[in-house]
This record gives sequence, structure tokens and C-alpha cells, in this order.
Amino acid sequence: MTRVLIYGTGFAGQGHAEAFRGAGADVVGIVGRTPSVVDEVAQSLDIPYSGTDWQEALETCHPDIVSIATPGGAHYEPIKQAIAFGCHVFCDKPMTAEGDTAAELYELARRKGVKTAYAASFRYAPSILHAKRLVAEGAIGAPTEVECISHFNLEREIPFGWSHRKEEGGGRLNNNFTHTLSIVTSVLGNRILSIAGEVRDDLGRAPIVEGVHNFATRRDFIPENLDDPSLEWGESNVEWSYTVMARLESHFADTPVSVLFKHGGLVPRFHEDHVVFYGTKGAIYIKGHYGSGQLYLHENKAWRELPLPGDIAAAVPDVRGETEQCWHYLAREFVRDIRGKAVEPYPTFREGSQYQQVIDLIRKNDSWTDVTGLA
Repeated sequence: MTRVLIYGTGFAGQGHAEAFRGAGADVVGIVGRTPSVVDEVAQSLDIPYSGTDWQEALETCHPDIVSIATPGGAHYEPIKQAIAFGCHVFCDKPMTAEGDTAAELYELARRKGVKTAYAASFRYAPSILHAKRLVAEGAIGAPTEVECISHFNLEREIPFGWSHRKEEGGGRLNNNFTHTLSIVTSVLGNRILSIAGEVRDDLGRAPIVEGVHNFATRRDFIPENLDDPSLEWGESNVEWSYTVMARLESHFADTPVSVLFKHGGLVPRFHEDHVVFYGTKGAIYIKGHYGSGQLYLHENKAWRELPLPGDIAAAVPDVRGETEQCWHYLAREFVRDIRGKAVEPYPTFREGSQYQQVIDLIRKNDSWTDVTGLA
């Protein structure tokens, strides 16, 4: 039985544990920061070992796989320790808080010969898998451009936490762009040729609230009275909105494909969020910010709704929640690969490292050309 040790007790940690169990692995332990919280989670999930010392957990549990589900700023040391221990590593995004540390971990894993998985996993949404097949079959001809549009209208009053801090792995590039970039590269090809973009910290600050341990339930802790003079505030230092343009090489096209990634973290949507693949002969439109909704194909001058192919529908993990389904899918592929079974390519630390370096470049905000001197 493949043994798995989880690092992180929140939404991602609990989701990873269930995903690996769904893949037929044995979750032997879980590690967290707060003793009472990790003990409670371990008991609720029937995990035999719980603790707060990662190195001790590695030595006690002897895992084949470690699953890293803490905020991105806390990934570097645990991953480095796990690689040294000879573990295969499944890591949620962001891989680390900066590109150079992500590149270092990728190289360490490569030299050690351990397998890695990077959970920019919405590429496994059923409609994305359907789009990938349609593009490969030539349904839209040669791809020419892609647009990924999302407006989340996040509450400005969400309690201050790791998502507000760059050094802790926060920001919408780390927690949104990584998924859409993974979606586009999985459909068209992994070679990113060039990138340009800008970011905006259009939030400013957020209330500091005690007791928030789970990313998925943080909205439950929004203060009732934001004008309370005793309320403390934390300052955001990372982007909540971004606009990115990229050029990708695709083996389905002779010329580079143009891609627009547009995300307004704090603004309301009017039309559906969507992902669209355009080509010389047609287009694919998918509802949803991660392409998790209905797929439509444009051909013969008309749009038509396409049903999900039976084999793709049958491969969707039988769990509730889009995020959880995608974790299950990737964990299943990862475990199969470790056990020596043939699998399709999945995102690894190679992609995770590249994405973090791309994010570093975008955050420089220096891709503008000053035209104020033009006549």
C-alpha cells in the first residue's frame, strides 16, 4: 500500500487526504501548526498519526508520498526535507512564494529522482478535457487565440490572512492565474514563448480576525461591524487583479497562439466568466472561470451545445465539488505513475517552477512602453 503523509489541516489538506484515499493510497499521518486543530482533523478523518513537527513525522510515518497543502510561503522547507527523505511530492499551488526557490526545488527533485505533482489541477475539469480532445481532432482548425476572463467580486472584508501577503504565497496570480495557465497549456502545448502583464493591489487592507483555520470557511468570520474602533486591520501587499498576455507555441498551429488572461478579483461580473479557444475554422466556448461549465462549439456559422463524451464523464471522480474532483483526478494519475502504470502527462514541479518564475516577471509591472512623448 502506498503511504501518504499530509502537511496542512485546512480545506486543501483535508481535500488532499480524501483524494489520495480515493486513489487507493493509505493516508498514514497529518501535520499542522496548531496541536488542537491537527488532532481534531486527524480524528475526524480517521488518520492514525498527527503532529506539529514535520521532520519527526517523516521519520515516524515513512511515507512514500508527501502532500503539501499549507500556504505557499510555507512550502519550501517541508518540500526540501521530503525530497531529502526520498519522498515523492504532491504540492498544491503556489509551489513556493518566489521563482528562484521553486526552481531550486525542481532541480533537487530531479537530481533525487523522485516524482512530483503540481496541483494547478483545473485542467482536469471535464469540459477542459473535452476541449483538449476537440482541438486535437481539428474541430477549430489551427488555434489562433485564447481568452480566460474572470471577475470574482470577492468580499473586501474577508479576514486578513496568507492570501493577502506575497511572502506567504498569496495573490491572485498564485491562486487563479496558475490554474488558467495550466488549462491553456494542457490544451495547446506547454511551451510559453513570451509574457507581458500588470498587477493591481486594489484591496489595500483587511480586518484581522482570530480563529480562522480553514481557507474555505474564512467568509464565516467576516466581522459584523466593520466600523468597530477596536477592530485591527492588516495591510495587503499583493495583487487582487491582473491582466496578462502570453504567446504560446502549439503543435496544432504554425504560428504562436495569443492568450489573454484577465482577472478582476474585486469587481462584479455582468456576463459569464469563460474560457474560449479560437481557431481558423471555429471556436470552443466554455462557461466558468476555470472552464468547468457547459462547452459550446462554433462551426458552420452557429454555436451548438455539445454533450460531454461518455468516457470523459465516466472518468470524473465521484465526489462533490469542482476543486475536489480535480484533486482526485490528479492524485489518481500521480499514484498510478508511482506504481509504474502508464498515464498521460500531468503537471509537475517543472511547470510549477516555470509558473512561479513567470509570476515574478509579471509582478515587476515593467512591460509598459511610455508613449507620452509621441506627437
